[in-house]
Amino acid sequence: MQKNTLILTTAAVLSVTALAANVDRVLRFDTAAQVSGNLRNGPVNYAGKGGAPIKATVNNVIINAPQAVLTAPAGSSLAGAEGKRNATFSGNVTVNRGRLNAKGGQLVYSEATGQGVLSQNPSAVFVPEKKDGDPVNIKAQQMSLDIDSNLSTSTGSVDLVSGKQSGKADKLVFDEDRELGYLTGNLSMSRAPSAKSKELVITGDEARVITKNKQMYVKGHVKLTQGTTTTTGDAMYYDDTKNVAYVVGNAVSVDSKSGNTVKAPASGSLEQRTDLGRVRNMNAAYKIPVEQFKLSNEK
Repeated sequence: MQKNTLILTTAAVLSVTALAANVDRVLRFDTAAQVSGNLRNGPVNYAGKGGAPIKATVNNVIINAPQAVLTAPAGSSLAGAEGKRNATFSGNVTVNRGRLNAKGGQLVYSEATGQGVLSQNPSAVFVPEKKDGDPVNIKAQQMSLDIDSNLSTSTGSVDLVSGKQSGKADKLVFDEDRELGYLTGNLSMSRAPSAKSKELVITGDEARVITKNKQMYVKGHVKLTQGTTTTTGDAMYYDDTKNVAYVVGNAVSVDSKSGNTVKAPASGSLEQRTDLGRVRNMNAAYKIPVEQFKLSNEK
């Protein structure tokens, strides 16, 4: 079969008529690109014209990069393999989806899975809806964007920063619709010190953070450290806007300086005022609003 090696600058290289099952996953390249390679079976190479980046879209995602390579499964033509093709973008790759802006050295996208994996020093910024809100900054070794939903998954040395709150973990799932981060693995959350309060460090098995409301839910082997006070329990709810944390389940607080210990009864909880450095026993149980911390794909 003869291999085409023509360089084109027009759009009529590939017809993009998506299969119904994968209509939202099919990648579409902008017309203003130089195209070369095997135009029938691939691989097809895309490069920016005149040094400009190429542009591609898939569903509500916009991708810009200096170059890209589009491939089809072995034995398939590019047109016949729509919904099953792969594309690799390289160089200074940027990805935009609504208020999420991400970048990295490489993006590998699969139409079959609807996953775009960003690597080589990836980072992302989620812009707040209101002007006075704090942006959410994310760094990791790898980021995966799900085309079927507004979810992204970051793995490897994850750093999340939003205002004075920050977190480190092995994995982060960020829900753009709910502005919710779910962190797991070697978890450490912190709230920077202020004029009214000392730094607050929180560890546990998993944490869920609503970034726009500055609310946090931590579960499993919970430990809060602030100054000389250490509070432990099974779960914790923290409202940064009210400077208060509620710890439930085997909750105990110890001040290493004064030697004071505050222990909640089996059916009670501890209230910790982070601005006052005070812990008190709550005889009544505290119900953590766990429903508001669920991701959009969780029931």
